Amino acid sequence: MVSRTALEAEPDDQPPPEDDHTFFGQPKGLLTLSGLEVWERFSFLGMQAILVLYFADTVAHGGMGMSSGTAASVSAAYGTLVYLVSVAGGWLADRILGSYRAVLWGGILIACGHYAMAVPTPTMTWVGLGLISAGTGLLKPNVATMVGKLYRTEDERRDAGFALYYMAINIGAFAGPLITGWLGDHEGWHWGFSAAAVGMTFGLIQYVAGRRHLAGRRNTAEFALAPDALRRAVKLIVVGILIAAALATALATAGWLTMGRFVDLLTVISVIAPVMYFAVMFMSPRVSPAERGRLRPYIVLFLASTVFNFILFQAYSTMMLLAASNAETTILGFDFPASWYASALGAFEVGLAPVVAALWVRMGRSQPHASNKIAIGVVLGGLSFLLMVLPTSGHSGDAYRMSAWWIVGSYFLLGLGDILLETSGMSATTKLAPAAFSSQTMSLWFLSLALANGIQAQTVKLYDDVSKPAYFGVNGAIAVAAGLAVMAAAPWLRRTMHPVH
Repeated sequence: MVSRTALEAEPDDQPPPEDDHTFFGQPKGLLTLSGLEVWERFSFLGMQAILVLYFADTVAHGGMGMSSGTAASVSAAYGTLVYLVSVAGGWLADRILGSYRAVLWGGILIACGHYAMAVPTPTMTWVGLGLISAGTGLLKPNVATMVGKLYRTEDERRDAGFALYYMAINIGAFAGPLITGWLGDHEGWHWGFSAAAVGMTFGLIQYVAGRRHLAGRRNTAEFALAPDALRRAVKLIVVGILIAAALATALATAGWLTMGRFVDLLTVISVIAPVMYFAVMFMSPRVSPAERGRLRPYIVLFLASTVFNFILFQAYSTMMLLAASNAETTILGFDFPASWYASALGAFEVGLAPVVAALWVRMGRSQPHASNKIAIGVVLGGLSFLLMVLPTSGHSGDAYRMSAWWIVGSYFLLGLGDILLETSGMSATTKLAPAAFSSQTMSLWFLSLALANGIQAQTVKLYDDVSKPAYFGVNGAIAVAAGLAVMAAAPWLRRTMHPVH
């Protein structure tokens, strides 16, 4: 057994030796971090697959009784909050907690949130969503940052490692909706939330058990605040949380802070936050001129991620509503819950990620530049929505049923696009990040997800008001156009994104 003192004496922020290959030729720590994400995605996306259906279900059937548009909007607002909090999670890891403890405490909060949602009352639903938002904000950016620390900058295994990491976590994305969806459909929505809680608990156990293989496992932050500054920061955080809670309670009691206004507020914050964060990083004296130069092309990658994830997250909102109302839920005589469609996305990513990883390894330095991978991902995301124009055209209302293969085909395009964009985007983020903002730059990447959800929270309100072909067609066409624009900017991106290949 290795003592804590021995662990802290090691060069904690350095990647492991290059001969540390035990997980498909990758560092041992990739298995530990991937295992954690398997269970985190099992719980998060398992819950996400039934959340919009729970919101839209009748109160008599155990739901919240919202309209389809409102249910999708509130679900997107929850996603916005999750990824907005990731900024605070990155800062806490860099300055106070360190990566290992940030991820650990994040996982504990997520588990507590899912256990809270297992209690069948509306109040505990909102408490649970708040805890999950806070926990995911701590966990998500810092796990991805810890994956990046397993590799040296010039290590050509990095993109392949991120692809394997993404494949592993999508095992959870595949299994989660299957289990939570079946329980929600047959036993009740809160039984599905209970399964998510158990999954996150398993994830925490294996994370702690495998911590010796991780860089960044020390209890100290890499860029820790001085003791006096730390005490002031802790006081400000505590006071800020108390003031925000008191203000929200007062406004809600007075009737001003309605659900609609809260959603609108999150959208505004999701727009302002990345603008301010980029400004802080560009002006920081901790950022060198060379690092500042690499942030400029990163803005393009950020916007591309926003456009793609605007489409991706609707796999768990409007696409779930479409599946529940207008898609067949029988294949070869077998009936399945509509939420199982979400598992198709995870299944495609599990199957396609190793193929993509092997392709990048085989191509080596001749593989496409990261910006082109991201651009292709955005185009595929747009095509996944354009495909839905065909089966929804010429129909109105909920009387018709499209073949299951339309949605499966849409998720195939979306899954492939997600692998290309997210793995290349996260890998590029770890390379382009200024040293003093390493975890926080990954938080900035997740702010693109917050912005995508914030925009989605407004646009999905139109889901009930416009025709389905118009809704999916316009959104899909915008995404395709954005992807083509990134391709057009590829020559400039290749020149300015060094050392990203």
